[in-house]
Amino acid sequence: MASLQEIVAYLDQELRIAEIPDYSGAVNGLQLENGGNVTKVVAAVDASLPVVEAATAAGADLLVVHHGMFWQGAQPLTKAFYRKIKAAMDGGMAIYSSHLPLDVHPAMGNNALLAKSLGMEVRGSFLDWKGQDIGLLGELKCDRSWLQKKLEGVVGGPVHLCPGGPEEVVVVGLCTGGAGSEVAAAAARGVDTFITGEGPHWSFPLAEELGVNLFYGGHYATETFGVKALAAELASRFGLEWEFIDHPTGL
Repeated sequence: MASLQEIVAYLDQELRIAEIPDYSGAVNGLQLENGGNVTKVVAAVDASLPVVEAATAAGADLLVVHHGMFWQGAQPLTKAFYRKIKAAMDGGMAIYSSHLPLDVHPAMGNNALLAKSLGMEVRGSFLDWKGQDIGLLGELKCDRSWLQKKLEGVVGGPVHLCPGGPEEVVVVGLCTGGAGSEVAAAAARGVDTFITGEGPHWSFPLAEELGVNLFYGGHYATETFGVKALAAELASRFGLEWEFIDHPTGL
């Protein structure tokens, strides 16, 4: 058993919750507290109703997610939102969320872990957002078709490709989640291949025009890495059980 207060203090400091800017709906940090103790951590990408119900059924005292409960802004505690909060509170489960702070963490972040899984040599960062770079730059010398197969193996599913750039990949930009709209910023940094989760329709023809290979690995699929690493670290550091609830959106 561990103290929720100690776990939250560790997470807030390690993830630099107070320092890294984010969207207003992210509400990074502890979103729901419990009675104060934690014996089991469950990780998931989204704090959706099915995930919360599965986490409470698994006996979790703490749910760690990438996308928290407040992306839709202020809303009444009715219907599905009420059921979600009630399920968590009845189960004595706290909920902690980390969005961009987890994306950019140098060791446990979605970007860093995806890059490592692909064998990418990280050379720097880019995609400034309110003073914080949210993407990685590096090298990965390989054939484009090889990279597609490798990425499919890493994310565990199909990868959509816009083959707008060279067949031989060299300079790679990477930003997990929904960063396809940043393809022009990637091209401006000399990237020939940009890897992300998803993007708007117009990002595909734009990538063709800019001469950039654009890989869409799935928003959900590219953001499972961080929460798993975070839960595993908490389990090791505080002597807890942990598991991952896989609830893919297909997006």
